[in-house]
Amino acid sequence: MGYGRADASDGAVFPYVFTLPATYWAQADAMIKYVGDQMGGLDKLKGKKIGLVYIDIAYGKEPIATLEKLSQKLGYTFLKYPVSAPGIEQSATWLQIRQQRPDWLLMWGWGVMNSTAIKGAAAVGYPMDHFIGVWWSGSEPDVVPAGEAAVGYKSGTFHGAGQDYGVVKDILKYVYDKNGGHTTRDKVGEVLFNRGVINAIYDLESIRTAQAKFGKKPLKGEDVQWGYEHLDITPQRITELGADGLMVPIQLSCANHEGNGQVRIQQWDGKHWKFVSDWIQPDRAMLTEMYKDSALAYAKEKGITPRDCSKEM
Repeated sequence: MGYGRADASDGAVFPYVFTLPATYWAQADAMIKYVGDQMGGLDKLKGKKIGLVYIDIAYGKEPIATLEKLSQKLGYTFLKYPVSAPGIEQSATWLQIRQQRPDWLLMWGWGVMNSTAIKGAAAVGYPMDHFIGVWWSGSEPDVVPAGEAAVGYKSGTFHGAGQDYGVVKDILKYVYDKNGGHTTRDKVGEVLFNRGVINAIYDLESIRTAQAKFGKKPLKGEDVQWGYEHLDITPQRITELGADGLMVPIQLSCANHEGNGQVRIQQWDGKHWKFVSDWIQPDRAMLTEMYKDSALAYAKEKGITPRDCSKEM
């Protein structure tokens, strides 16, 4: 979930890798759509400058292909700001940003790099409400260390934060009210806690799907793979799970290990994360073509024969 190669959403080449509910490429496209919406339309991006601050490893480079493709399509200038891991030293990066002054700034960071970048943005007077991080740069540990400097900062997300969801309230009632749990009560509902809840829902619903076919018994890896490829979490099922507002419906298949790739933008108000966008639907046609081209190139390089998903049941 949210890990690995974005092209791994092509199940024909990567049968055991699932990138639900959205890839980094989908998130990058959704972010650009959000920026366009804030400026009055994607056509308003022409001539603007959009930068990417990223940790200089494979993960950090994931959105570059999408952002470059969209820059050619929409006419904005794409600026890249690599940061050496672990990301503690960024002074030269923020000096460059102060000089070039991108209109919007995205970030693909990790760990200590995130709060360091937020402090760096504040130090050069970059407008925090024009600074949007990837979902791994959008949790409480990323903003709390930056203090007041982080207020207004935004990030992508694929789920809600906070305790105001049925499933989270049940965890409080049946676990924490009975002196259970592996963290303190106040951490329940934080971004990374709820991300774990979402991950558990995906795993358990896939196992339930597999057991409906193979029987309620210990399952083999290929059984659970089948369950994932037939996962269909409907709006009705989300309500039954107590997850209304926490997540979106998702349906997977042999060919599609991602789903629809919907993303929301959230903003830090100094105490809580709040949604500042509706669910954003990325360009499925463009992304599917990118996934397929990249996955098939990888298959050719590694001598992999893709599955024929039309024959999978």
